[in-house]
Amino acid sequence: MNPHRPRQAIAALAASAAAVLASTVLAAVPAAAEPVQHIPNGSFGSGTTGWWSTENAPMSVVDGRLCAEIPGGTANAWDVSLGHNDVPLIDGAAYALSFRASASEPVSVRANVQLNEAPYTTALSRTVALTETAQTFAYEFTAGLDSSNGTLTFQLGGGADPFTFCLDDVSLTSDEAAPPGGPEQIENGDFAEGSSGWYSYGTTSTTTDDGRLCSAVPGGLANPWDAGIGQNGVDLVAGSSYTFAFDASAAPGATVRANVQLGAEPYTSFLSRDVALTASSQHFEYTFTASAGTAEGQVAFQLGGGAEAYTICLDNVSLIGGEEEPPYVPETGPRVRVNQVGYLPAGPKNATVVTDASAALPWQLRNAGGDVVADGTSTPRGVDAASGQNVHSIDFTSFRTAGTGYTLVADGQTSHPFDISGTVYQQLRSDALQFFYIQRSGIAIDGDLVGEQYARPAGHLGVAPNRGDTDVPCRAGACDYRLDVRGGWYDAGDHGKYVVNGGIAVQQLMSTFERTKTAVTAGHGAALADSTLRVPERGNKVPDILDEARWELEFLMRMQVPAGKQFAGMAHHKMHDANWTGIPMQPEDDPEQRELHPVSTAATLNLAATAAQCARLFAPYDAAFSGRCLSAARTAYAAAKANPAKIAQDLGGGGGGYGDNDVSDEFYWAAAELYLSTAEQAFLTDLSASPHHTGDVFAATGFGWGSTAALGRLDLATVPNLLPTADRQRVRQSVADAADSYLATLKAQAYGLPMPGNAGSYFWGANSNVLNNVQVLATAYDLTGDVKYRDGALQGVDYVFGRNALNQSYVTGWGEKFSQNQHSRIFAHQADASTPHPPAGSLAGGANASLDDPYAKDLLEGCKPMFCYVDHIESYATNEVAINWNSALAWVASFLADQGTGQPAAGVSCDATYTDYGPWQGNGGFTAQVTLTNTGSTVIDGWTARFAFLGGQRVREAWSAAATQDGATVTARNPTNRRIQPGQTVYFGFNATTPGGPSPAPELITLNGSACR
Repeated sequence: MNPHRPRQAIAALAASAAAVLASTVLAAVPAAAEPVQHIPNGSFGSGTTGWWSTENAPMSVVDGRLCAEIPGGTANAWDVSLGHNDVPLIDGAAYALSFRASASEPVSVRANVQLNEAPYTTALSRTVALTETAQTFAYEFTAGLDSSNGTLTFQLGGGADPFTFCLDDVSLTSDEAAPPGGPEQIENGDFAEGSSGWYSYGTTSTTTDDGRLCSAVPGGLANPWDAGIGQNGVDLVAGSSYTFAFDASAAPGATVRANVQLGAEPYTSFLSRDVALTASSQHFEYTFTASAGTAEGQVAFQLGGGAEAYTICLDNVSLIGGEEEPPYVPETGPRVRVNQVGYLPAGPKNATVVTDASAALPWQLRNAGGDVVADGTSTPRGVDAASGQNVHSIDFTSFRTAGTGYTLVADGQTSHPFDISGTVYQQLRSDALQFFYIQRSGIAIDGDLVGEQYARPAGHLGVAPNRGDTDVPCRAGACDYRLDVRGGWYDAGDHGKYVVNGGIAVQQLMSTFERTKTAVTAGHGAALADSTLRVPERGNKVPDILDEARWELEFLMRMQVPAGKQFAGMAHHKMHDANWTGIPMQPEDDPEQRELHPVSTAATLNLAATAAQCARLFAPYDAAFSGRCLSAARTAYAAAKANPAKIAQDLGGGGGGYGDNDVSDEFYWAAAELYLSTAEQAFLTDLSASPHHTGDVFAATGFGWGSTAALGRLDLATVPNLLPTADRQRVRQSVADAADSYLATLKAQAYGLPMPGNAGSYFWGANSNVLNNVQVLATAYDLTGDVKYRDGALQGVDYVFGRNALNQSYVTGWGEKFSQNQHSRIFAHQADASTPHPPAGSLAGGANASLDDPYAKDLLEGCKPMFCYVDHIESYATNEVAINWNSALAWVASFLADQGTGQPAAGVSCDATYTDYGPWQGNGGFTAQVTLTNTGSTVIDGWTARFAFLGGQRVREAWSAAATQDGATVTARNPTNRRIQPGQTVYFGFNATTPGGPSPAPELITLNGSACR
């Protein structure tokens, strides 16, 4: 997730190399209150740049003069000409023309300043008598016409004999520059917001220095387009005149190409000029007429092609012209806002109506055929603070009939259609998790699994033009080694990989699976088993969600500093490109050098926490990998304790900062995970001493990558462990207390989301925080079974799926109107139709009242918080994708899918007791017994009991039941005692081996699918 908005299409740069349309009219001038110079290369220090001649008068620079061989025998003066276009003509403005000229024999020529298009009206026309001795000629005139398309022309034909014409010291000035008309099209042209809005590529560094954007350009690049700086998303109107201006310097000097062009196929050039730069900053100004209209224009400074390295600096970049955009008014559709995906039959069903009415309104629920199946009246809620709208709420929870195509009608408006079904969220679980496979680095993406539009070669493995992730140096000399850090997930819309963001993302995926061991509705993980997801590892007898998590875990462990090096055991904070790349940019096409950034305590603790969780979850499937994870976790935790204040450093480059000045929450989370996986006293001591252990870790605005204490608290509450009983109960109660707080917030919000309505609650990526609060509500339900928490979780997701001020589902492919133009280099269809939209199940960041990107700031200034969103690829601060946002969606989606119709399943009534009789001699295993009692009033005829171990424990043999094991889940079936009478108790026992570590009693034992008390 990047804090800047780089934009550029490499293909555009190559395709537009030097094309200049005949309709292009140019003027290069220095800005000033002084007379404006319209001939920037009048002394020919830059060769013939800016000058043209007819084909019959080839020109060249000889001894600092422009000379042309003029043929004899032509009929008209204009049959042989040379000149300079780009002259703006302003009615009433005073002009001064001067030049030195000579001819190889006495001859008369004509100097004109005139229109460069029919009817070729002249503002000045003078006959000039030349001799072999160079003379200076000077003329003053007042232009009597207005045009941006003027030209200075020397008409040299009409003579009987050939001669040589030479020209020098040409100057054409005016006392008034062409008035710029129209709006400014460049964002952040003065670089007051750093490099925000600008891309760079092919350079060794790009920084903002003293209000200028400066890039170091290597020598030896073959083509101008092999390196560049620019900005995409420029609006151009066909037939409109534009003024393109910038200040630039190059040390020690260089010629660069300044382009205004179409940023997509066929990359039409509207302006292209080679500009000679010196070490002193100069102002350049060009006017042109756009020959076509586009919203995908591009300003591109092409910097390559020079033999020697240099540094270019830009400032005051401006493109003025075109038309003022009308005020942005979002299309919000019908004023009745619903969850566009649907509702569970036995779950809550709520909607919001935007209306001027103050009194209650009648509403109707209609089926797909238009029949009224339920009705009632709305509840006025007044003005909603987050949206500024006067709204009513509608509750139609009592209607439970499943069906498709329902609509809600109120105040003359009909909602988007929606379903009522127990399967509305089943596919969402798979879609939300599919995002991670498509976001993988270092592996070819298989179109047969996820669709051909998402197929691509492996990225960043060192295959040209990639420089690869297999041998990555540190930025700015931060280390003296290189690391193989291939794999993992691309963080967000960019190609960076960040440990602190990867940490929370992989934790939520692992917790999605770990929940199946303890949650009544999770079905012991059948829906997340092997071959349930679209990943290449399916069929390997490991749950697919763990296969996906492992791809990131392997990368996180590769980011650990090797033994024997400074800060050994710590983790590098991040790894990304040396410079920002543009959009679109497929991973395999990224030419930038990849760089490690310094280690940080926060990243090290993220590694410790997630590797510790990995150790217990992978133990049943891959003991060696589990051991690697635990070893990495221990090493990282010790390194973090030895370096407790190594705060993340942002050294710039093409990636986000992810700074975090408080790592006490990461210490707590890591200690909690290590304690859960080892039960060692040292970790219990550390977590118990943390202020987060008894403090409030559930903020009103949710948890995230920078506030991770809640992750430790949730796992301590749900994962079976050996905390003292009172402490464990307090931890579990804290989750319910937080859920109660979120329920109160939800009820106070007219749109029903568990987030406060103030502007401070709508920030970068807030949709994931909404879902993280939903996770707390869902966890409270898993812990207590109290349906109010489940209903709160179900209602909380309504906002994400369309029950909001914009009537927008923020999940691609889900709902009637959904986000599909998220900021991404890979999924860049809006910028390049040859690339796909984000895959179904991709979560957009959501409304952000801070408007942290130029596109959103320009478009949405003054917006009410819930309206501070636009589904546009340039708005990275409201509309990016990110792994930690989709991990929140994946956890919640799995919970939602597990709820079925929302009606608690009818089942048997039972009590279950798990008794561990202790370890065998040598501690290689233990003996345990499960007691099952029928507490109901009917006979249980045939029974199956299930529970899950914490980690790598395995049943060796069982008695009084036939026991099998899949991963950590044990299934016991009756061999002979199949009938359990009311009040009767049956027993089965087993011997199990253990790899060591804790083996707490399972907290969920089911009998025939129902949870026993």
